[in-house]
Amino acid sequence: MVENIDETSIKIMKATLVVLQREGSKASTKKIAAESGFNEVTIFRKFINKSNLINATKEYYLKLLMYKLEDVFDYAEDEKIEEFLRITFFGILVLDESDFDILRLAMEEVRESPNNKSIMLEVALFIIEKLEEFFIKQIEKGVVKDMDIRSLAVMCYNSIFQSVILWKIYSIDVGFDTNRYVDNLLNMLLEGILVQK
Repeated sequence: MVENIDETSIKIMKATLVVLQREGSKASTKKIAAESGFNEVTIFRKFINKSNLINATKEYYLKLLMYKLEDVFDYAEDEKIEEFLRITFFGILVLDESDFDILRLAMEEVRESPNNKSIMLEVALFIIEKLEEFFIKQIEKGVVKDMDIRSLAVMCYNSIFQSVILWKIYSIDVGFDTNRYVDNLLNMLLEGILVQK
């Protein structure tokens, strides 16, 4: 977990995330103080300024999310592709609301300053790297044919992660249950989309 952060700082960062979700970058330390139950003096004593507070909050929640993603993308040596992709999809789907809050914040961050290295980019690169690692092992075992691993990883990232983003952040319903959705994704990935002649 995230080390060496006292309980007061965690409560302030939790309140910061709530206020940032509600108000965006215009969130004031006064509103954060009211949300946290601490006064502004405590906030400034802990974080010095608003910029440090926001950066510490993003870093804290990103680390928590990355620990969870590490677990989601952990796999056994003998795990089958379908099982791994299904587990990763549902592992992302059931992340905590605070994990999706940091992703929402990250999406705002991209809109406000697209040239900065963002949380979304860090998450995307992490997931793609984990997928590449898994597929390299599958090629070595002779389960997957030798192909461009980066393309395969990016395609799976888009299928898994972006569909969860549609559901959890944009509230777009695909019109059928998630098990059917995952079955369809896996079928398209493993069997292709062309009619076999």
